[in-house]
Amino acid sequence: MVTSRIVHHGDGVAWLESAQLGPGDAIVTSLPDVSEVGLDLAAWRRWFVDTAALICARVHPDSVAVFYQSDIKHEGVWIDKGHLVHTGADRSGAHCVFHKIVCRAPAGTTTFGRPAHAHMLAFSRGLKLAPGQSSPDVLPAMGAMTWPRAMGTAACEFAARFVRDLAHATTVVDPFCGHGTMLAVANAFGLDAIGVELSAKRVRKAEALVLPLTPRPARPDPGGAPP
Repeated sequence: MVTSRIVHHGDGVAWLESAQLGPGDAIVTSLPDVSEVGLDLAAWRRWFVDTAALICARVHPDSVAVFYQSDIKHEGVWIDKGHLVHTGADRSGAHCVFHKIVCRAPAGTTTFGRPAHAHMLAFSRGLKLAPGQSSPDVLPAMGAMTWPRAMGTAACEFAARFVRDLAHATTVVDPFCGHGTMLAVANAFGLDAIGVELSAKRVRKAEALVLPLTPRPARPDPGGAPP
């Protein structure tokens, strides 16, 4: 199966503001941490919520936006990124399709400074899932990471399978694509991929990344087409 991958060198927010996304375009991304955007904590929180709202507003009403986010600890206080994404989604009028916990370490493990889990959240303004389309609420492993800030490959595979089989997407868009893990996984699942990345060096890595995945073919939809 021939798939395409385009990686734009630029600012993801600016790209989103002018993008025209159709019903076959699903966004799957991880928004940058405060340490990556050059803002103080309060400004970053505002930026994060604004960007989550923009993503949910720009994605087509019949498609979906999926976020993969790990909480951070700042001066001894936890910042819940799941809450920040929900705040932005609420502002855009999108509803939560699912909220998963992805284990970064085995359940029951005590970690220090970084949580043992990440959030995976999906939002849409039109897509709803039938009961038969449910999936596990806890994913046991995030998978391998292609660089320290990457989405784990197992998490990317779950997202790719979801947007392909249940959101009926044909293209995955990652406006903060980093080294391109989500783009490479999308291609492996037979989906076209579009990424945006501010770093020219990371753009080149995202254009070239290939992962040795053997994804299962699309499964029958047990709940019928999403209402």
